[in-house]
Amino acid sequence: MPTDTYPARQQASHTSLSPLVRRFVALRQQTEALIQPLSPEDCQLQSMPDASPAKWHLAHLTWFFETFILERFEPGFTPFDAGFRVLFNSYYNGVGDKYPRPKRGLISRPSLDEVLAYRAQVNQRMLAVMDSVEAGADSARRQELTELVTLGLHHEQQHQELLLTDIKHALSFNPARPAYASRWPLAGIHPQPVEWLRHEAGLVEHGYDAARDGEFAFDNETPRHKAYVAAFELASRPVTNGEIMAFIADKGYQRPELWLSMGWDWVTENKVSLPFYWQGSEGGEGGYQHFTLQGLIEVDPNTPACHLSYFEADAVARWAGARLPTEFEWELAARGLPAGAAGQGNFVETSAFHPLPQQEGSRGLPAQMFGDVWEWTQSNYNPYPGYKPWEGLVGEYNGKFMCNQFVLRGGSCATPQSHMRASYRNFFPPDARWQFSGLRLARDLA
Repeated sequence: MPTDTYPARQQASHTSLSPLVRRFVALRQQTEALIQPLSPEDCQLQSMPDASPAKWHLAHLTWFFETFILERFEPGFTPFDAGFRVLFNSYYNGVGDKYPRPKRGLISRPSLDEVLAYRAQVNQRMLAVMDSVEAGADSARRQELTELVTLGLHHEQQHQELLLTDIKHALSFNPARPAYASRWPLAGIHPQPVEWLRHEAGLVEHGYDAARDGEFAFDNETPRHKAYVAAFELASRPVTNGEIMAFIADKGYQRPELWLSMGWDWVTENKVSLPFYWQGSEGGEGGYQHFTLQGLIEVDPNTPACHLSYFEADAVARWAGARLPTEFEWELAARGLPAGAAGQGNFVETSAFHPLPQQEGSRGLPAQMFGDVWEWTQSNYNPYPGYKPWEGLVGEYNGKFMCNQFVLRGGSCATPQSHMRASYRNFFPPDARWQFSGLRLARDLA
């Protein structure tokens, strides 16, 4: 599938270009690399209203740069196709009309080749605008451009993960169980026992910290503020598939006392008896299999469990005699990790495209806090004290979703590593399961 969407100047050597331009070129190429295993027919699939076709992701990410940057900074701006403004608008009401999200799979035209041509043209125009503004504009205009491009690149990384989770969902409906990626050898890993790591009570600083979290944060990570955290213990690793198997064997999906009221309604109405993508008998005779981006494989008991809803995560925590951590507790534990320590798991760069079992780690430190699986917290997705959305059209990015959602932390095997930081707040409704979402247990201390 063609990905040659940059002029020769950008493909040869980026050493003479600014860091922002080099990052733009690299991330745009990474997105196109993710569709290499896919056919044009694969890229057209939309398997549910919450997912989008890969082709739509490619076009929307280009729409973002065209709409929010080229319209503002390019002299004599002319859109690639005026109809794309509606067709590939996601949820920005301030921009104008939107094509209905549940029907994105019906957009057979433009073709994939035309979408790639759209990306190629906007890429070149973006490079020209960045060159021009960086060379001649005043400092305020350069700063505005830098901030918008940086936002666009982090937006691109979010959609890189969504592209993978969405195509996994779509391919799962094919009875041939096709693989997106080559299957990896699942090495034998000895199960790692859980340590309970103690954290004392106190008033802690919470939220984006530029000194430790890097150059960028979304508005929902700010402002930094103080939060009181009571004494607690946090499990040293995420909950594993083996522990989910024990939950199933103990009739966990059939015991209403373990479930929130809405969760029990969800279980009964949807006849849920296994985690998402799992198949096998309830008693586990013959073992379980689950669909992955490598196709249908045996469920490994030592691998972090994923594709669990908030309802399932909460029920498993109750069954284990524990609870989900708050996002304040999670961030406190994550900030205690030394750089590059045992808290790092696997990200999309490993090309495993699936959580991996915990290797031997350092005792006394939490493992896999970053990567492998997003970890549900018990925290509602609410604004921090003093929160203000960004100004302008990009102010719609996060704030309007602060209702009926729960916060997840830490990233997953489908998350780009450079996109992750301790203050990052992901969020989904409690019944969402198609993301790489798991859990880590917490307990109160007297």
